[in-house]
Amino acid sequence: MIKEGDLVFIWNPKKGDSFLIKVQPGQSQGTHFGQIKHSEIMEHDYGEGIRTPKGQVYYLLRPTLGEYTRRLKRQTQIVFPKESGFILEHLNIYPGCTVVECGTGSGSLCCTFAHFVGDTGKVCTYDRREEFSALARKNAEKWGVAHRIEFNVRSLDEGFKERNADAVFLDVPAPWEYIDKAYEALAPGCHLGILVPTTNQISETLRALNEFNFADVQVVEIMLRYFKTEPNRIRPEDMMIGHTGYLIFGVKTLPLPEIEEPEENAAEAGERAENADAHEEAPESGEAEQKEEKEPVE
Repeated sequence: MIKEGDLVFIWNPKKGDSFLIKVQPGQSQGTHFGQIKHSEIMEHDYGEGIRTPKGQVYYLLRPTLGEYTRRLKRQTQIVFPKESGFILEHLNIYPGCTVVECGTGSGSLCCTFAHFVGDTGKVCTYDRREEFSALARKNAEKWGVAHRIEFNVRSLDEGFKERNADAVFLDVPAPWEYIDKAYEALAPGCHLGILVPTTNQISETLRALNEFNFADVQVVEIMLRYFKTEPNRIRPEDMMIGHTGYLIFGVKTLPLPEIEEPEENAAEAGERAENADAHEEAPESGEAEQKEEKEPVE
């Protein structure tokens, strides 16, 4: 049975209306077809339907991480699910890894990282604004992953505290100014991810990545289009989320060792010097012939 504190995704097949709620006795959810009381939801299990006072059915579904992060309370622009899934794969996020993030914002991507690192992993997130960090913490608590996150209210000018992190992600206005900080925090061979909204930011960031010799640098924009699911008129949805940002990825490499020329041993050096002296003392053949011609004949 659904219980108090559970998250429930309520969906209506007729209108496509949907709501994501946290069940609290005494509360109710308004819909186009009347109120749905939370106490009535607690009498059902996930997957079941519940009827409104007007007889319309709403299904009680388990919410996905994508639905949650898209709908969470926010004061900032968020990283949308269409980007976050791509980020997870290209930063190689796995259970037990350590992820360092700057630009906590409302916590959308932070919650996503925390969901996938598991209880043995850790997300260290930074934001200079305390109100954003506080909101992100509440959103993480609601999804049940706050215990996996270390929230830092701190300017990136001071750098990251972490070293040898498995992944670093920057969502800041001028990421090129902090590539050095990301380089310090990241383990060699691991991936840095960056989100920027404009193309001129890409140019500045690429210059900085080249300066620190990041390898396998990639720039990506992701476009996602949903389709209507009516069998007799399948076509794209009238509305879609267009441009949200550009993703930049690179891999930390270590400086190459300086190439040292091999030292000659004493015997080789002496032989080289003798050959050079002999070459200087030996007259050229033309000079020898001229001297012989000038000698008087008796």
